[in-house]
Amino acid sequence: MNTSVFEQFFDHCVGNWQSERTYHYLGHQEIERSRTEFEIKPLTKAQKEQVLADNEYQQVNDLDSFPGFNLGFYTISDKGEEVSQNLNLMFVPKTENGLWLEGDYLRDRAYEEARPIISHFQFNSQTKELLMTTNYTKVVSVDSITLTNPDLRIRKILNYQRPPAGKPLEKVLLVGFGVEQKVI
Repeated sequence: MNTSVFEQFFDHCVGNWQSERTYHYLGHQEIERSRTEFEIKPLTKAQKEQVLADNEYQQVNDLDSFPGFNLGFYTISDKGEEVSQNLNLMFVPKTENGLWLEGDYLRDRAYEEARPIISHFQFNSQTKELLMTTNYTKVVSVDSITLTNPDLRIRKILNYQRPPAGKPLEKVLLVGFGVEQKVI
């Protein structure tokens, strides 16, 4: 499996970032703006093992080859609401199909629900877009990060009302857009 562009994507993500985001809450026609400062650090092998254990995930060989990060962030909205969180996450590639690499995205704590969670990811090696889909209890979150250059990422977030099993995603509850710039 050729993962060099995938590995490079994550190498560029390590560091400090600032993000300006706009969220559109479609259910109650509200727009919110926020600013987030976050730091991304690589996980140690022991931290990766803990993420696997937290998710009751099968053991994987050669843990060093899987990207894993500690993500700490602080967000303040235009209304003065503040959120801080710190979590560990890792990506386990499973299949490659042309330009797409797919696999599992594991977190020790999810954004919407404070619990370990396994999500799905796809990575396009040509556009450098990482697409993550998480099935929460009430919503399905589809989060896209496109690395336009080593210091700039474009973010798009869509939250859908979780449909019944086997039904397509249709009802959009939230749309978010962001520009993330690396702090040098």
